[in-house]
Amino acid sequence: MLNRRDLCTILVGAMAGPAMAQSPRQPFYASTGPHLTHYDLDVAAARVTARGTVTLPANVQYAWPDPARRFLYVAVSNNRPGDAAANRHCFAVFRIAPDGALTPHGAVVPLRQRPVHASLDHSGRYLLAAYNLPSAVSVHVINADGSIGAEVIQQQTLDTGIYAHQIRATPSDATVALVTRGNDPRPGSPEDPGALKIYRFQQGQLSNLQSLAPGGDGIGFGPRHLDFTPDGRFAVVSLERENSIGIWKLEPDGRLGAEPLFRKSALRDPDAKAKYPGQTAGPIHVHPGGRFIYQTNRGSGTIEQDGRRLSNGGENNVVVWAFDPATGEPRLIQHAPAHGFELRTFAVDPGGSLLVAASQVPMLVREGGAVASVSAGLSLYRIGVDGKLTFVRKQDVDTSAGPLFWSGLLTMP
Repeated sequence: MLNRRDLCTILVGAMAGPAMAQSPRQPFYASTGPHLTHYDLDVAAARVTARGTVTLPANVQYAWPDPARRFLYVAVSNNRPGDAAANRHCFAVFRIAPDGALTPHGAVVPLRQRPVHASLDHSGRYLLAAYNLPSAVSVHVINADGSIGAEVIQQQTLDTGIYAHQIRATPSDATVALVTRGNDPRPGSPEDPGALKIYRFQQGQLSNLQSLAPGGDGIGFGPRHLDFTPDGRFAVVSLERENSIGIWKLEPDGRLGAEPLFRKSALRDPDAKAKYPGQTAGPIHVHPGGRFIYQTNRGSGTIEQDGRRLSNGGENNVVVWAFDPATGEPRLIQHAPAHGFELRTFAVDPGGSLLVAASQVPMLVREGGAVASVSAGLSLYRIGVDGKLTFVRKQDVDTSAGPLFWSGLLTMP
């Protein structure tokens, strides 16, 4: 049976069109507020060049291509949970030209609340969405022409946890994983538990199968995103609230093991979470070759000095893990400096030789006796044969229209 990444490689070569399959450049996309910009990613030169921008009804939240790379599905919101009446939460669809350019396709589909994440199942027949406040999911049919069809009304009341942050079909499409982060305690509010929710998935219908949290109650467990290894044997999970990685066995029927095989801190300084309020982990991706994992540490906290908000010194870096595909054990081998703040998204090119990380916002920092501004932008790294990253350059991005909230390639799994 073909695994997920083998299938993606075949689809890219056979269905994406000659220009995309043969060009040394890859379409790359990044959003600032409601603007979604198409770039050419020159892998050999490690450089991105802006080609065009489309504007959405509100801020881009996430985007996902269909398996044939013909359409891009974009989740949109004004980030205000109670504003559904204004129709500022929606899905939009774009047709992808052979060179990666985007043109609107089909009607915009209003949604009832903010979609924080969206993805398609591997058949390309269903669009899955996760909503964070309140935590919820939805499934929409994808029509034969690529437009978004009717929502599939779920027959079972689903356990959607607290603060859903990602929804992904497992490699077999037999199950769907919902990653629910929970929340750290706040003044006057206790901690909300996190969990991994696994649903059976058949003809667009979800049904409760598993709710997983180490220790059983989800306290101290805050997963953000997961990815799957190319052989389909493991799920790798970024634990946002712990700044850690977790590895779970993925069973052939789409269930996860009851407990993680490994949990390890992703921080350079193990006490950084306590020292620097706002210290969290970000997304996670497995290298196409399956022997390395990439994850981000995000230090967004600030302190006030002389009437200005400056970085509090938290960790901002790309974490590189060597991964043993036999045992599932990750081994931390590098913290690559971010050259920016809040790496909310990043992507690895399908050849596995380049990583592009998007720093979300500018930040003031103190350097010696002076205050300097570090821009938002795209940091490009070469990936060595040992999996380690070598920084090549950073290309600044203007975030006056909104933060650099999402970025990605058409070769997302």
